Order: sequence, then C-alpha cells, then structure tokens
Amino acid sequence: MSEEEHLNNKELKAMVSLLDDDDFEIVQHIEDKIKSMGTYIIPYLEFEWENSFNPVVQKRIEDLVHNLQFELLKEKLYAWKIDGGKDLLEGVWLINTYQYPDLEYEQLSKELEQLYYEAWLEFKADIHPVDQIKILNSVLFGKLHFGANTKNFHSPGNSMLSVVLQTKKGNPISLCIIYMLVAQKLKMPVFGVNLPNLFVMTYKQDDVQFYINAFNRGLVFSKKEVDEYIANLKLSPNDRFYEPCSHIDIVARMLRNLINSHEKLGHTERVEEIKLLLNIIEKESE
Repeated sequence: MSEEEHLNNKELKAMVSLLDDDDFEIVQHIEDKIKSMGTYIIPYLEFEWENSFNPVVQKRIEDLVHNLQFELLKEKLYAWKIDGGKDLLEGVWLINTYQYPDLEYEQLSKELEQLYYEAWLEFKADIHPVDQIKILNSVLFGKLHFGANTKNFHSPGNSMLSVVLQTKKGNPISLCIIYMLVAQKLKMPVFGVNLPNLFVMTYKQDDVQFYINAFNRGLVFSKKEVDEYIANLKLSPNDRFYEPCSHIDIVARMLRNLINSHEKLGHTERVEEIKLLLNIIEKESE
C-alpha cells in the first residue's frame, strides 16, 4: 500500500480544505496529490463536496472527481477493446458512464430484458424472417413507442442508451443497438451495418439477407436499395456498406456521433475528452 493510501481522513480533509487557496501552485500540488491516490478516493471527495459550502472548493472537487472517473473509464474501455469488444452492451454502457458515471451495467441489462420479454410474448419462430421483423417493429415502434428523435437530432442524449431507453427517442445508431440487442436475444441474426450517414441493420442467415432501418420504424429494404443509396452519394461500393460490422466499429461510431453533438454545442473540453476515448477504440492493438 502506498504512502498516500495510508493517509487518514483527517489529513485528507486538510488537503481538501486547501483547494480554495489563492496560490495556484499550492492548489495544483494538492490536486496532483489527490489524483495520484486513484479512484478509491472518489466516495470521500463526493462526501466532502456534499458538506462544503464553498463554491470554489465544490467546483475543484467536481473537476477532480471527473478526472478520476475519466481515467477509470479509459482503462475500462481499453480492456473492453483488447478483449475483442465481445459484449456490445458493455461497450455502450461504458460510453454512457462518461455522462452518467453512477449508471450500473445491470440497470441497462434489466431494461433491455424487459423489452425482450415484451417482444417474446408476441414472437413466432416458425414464420418468414420479414414477418418476424414486422412483429418486432410492431412491439418496439407501435406498442412501446420508440422512435426517431428528429426534433433534437444532435442532442448528446441520443448517444446515451439510458436516456434513449427513458425517452424512447434516439438517433439511428442508438435505436439500432436497442433493436439488435432485443433481436439477438430472440435468436435472430440481426447485425449492425456501417452505411455512410445512416446506421442500419442487416438480417443475414444462409441465403437470406435484407436490411432494416430502425430510424424509420424498422423499414425493410433490399441490397438494390443500398446500391442506389451508395450511388446517390457518389461512393464506390464497399463490403462494409453491406456486411455486418463489429461491436468495436459500433462503439467508435457512437463516439464520433457524440463528438459531433458536443462540437455543435461548443463543448470544447468534452470534445477533446471523447476524442481520447475514440483514439483508444481506433488505435491498433500493440
């Protein structure tokens, strides 16, 4: 155990009390010392924040907690990526904790389990895949009222699964993720597809393949329509526009959406932080 970890609460309290010092170098030294202790110190800092009536100290505690939580998020995201990004929900949950650090993985999992149950009640395994999709569309977009957030398309909340599950409004990728996770629990071969400017899904099994647009209430379309879409954008055909993409690709795209949202809001610091998260995802494994 390090010397810092042996510090008792009295000494920590004394350090926090120095956060309102007028001397920038003293404050910098105290902040560096607290940060070096690691994330175990977060609950203590939160306790001190609640019991402080000094707005300067509170702001500096908030920044310290955010910095510590951000370091932890980077570590977790790196570990998820190195492990192959196997669990899509975990990757999406990690992005969610950037804005909502207290959010538990189990909370998202439980909410998706409930959506799955609603779909399972009406699902039929012995009918044509397109008809299965129609049932899922009926449950998610009809009964449960999920839909496109066209009024506030660039809101950062559209990339936060907890917010989308609460408001039932999202962007193409967040709606597709909810759709995919429910479909896959129903044992349906539904996967994400990285189309330019629009994230969609594909149902792909054996010689059956078609596409689904969650942003348009689960509209089913064909490869020919993907061809036309690509041609209209004056792009050359590429396998990635037609075939399933990886969970790592999906999380990277969510992060790019989040960067775009915060750029439009002028949140420079958040943009720089999310770019660091994207770099972790996109960097080649060493």
